[in-house]
Amino acid sequence: MNTLFILLSSLPQLFMEGGLFTMSILTVILVGMLFAAWKAPAWVKEIGIAALVVSIISLGFGWYNAASAVEAVKGEISPYLIWSGLKCGIVTLVYGLIIYLVSLIIRIIRKPRL
Repeated sequence: MNTLFILLSSLPQLFMEGGLFTMSILTVILVGMLFAAWKAPAWVKEIGIAALVVSIISLGFGWYNAASAVEAVKGEISPYLIWSGLKCGIVTLVYGLIIYLVSLIIRIIRKPRL
């Protein structure tokens, strides 16, 4: 119970670490996917793939910006700073993967039975 409370209390912090713009886009995609599960079930998997692609693109942009920052200071940067930046990029990727997993689960549940 204590672990669940800690996880739920850190969700807003993870949302901000992942980047407000990209995490908001992924949340809109998640809401759209849940709506599509109700109205247009054939689109659920494609919307989940879109969330995955958006998170991978965001990760690429984040790593590019991190590499540019390291290049600007001529490599004189602490490993702690690099790893904390990589952690923030991974948050977006994990959120996109979770949305994709939810889309697959919805598709399995909604699949017509034989």
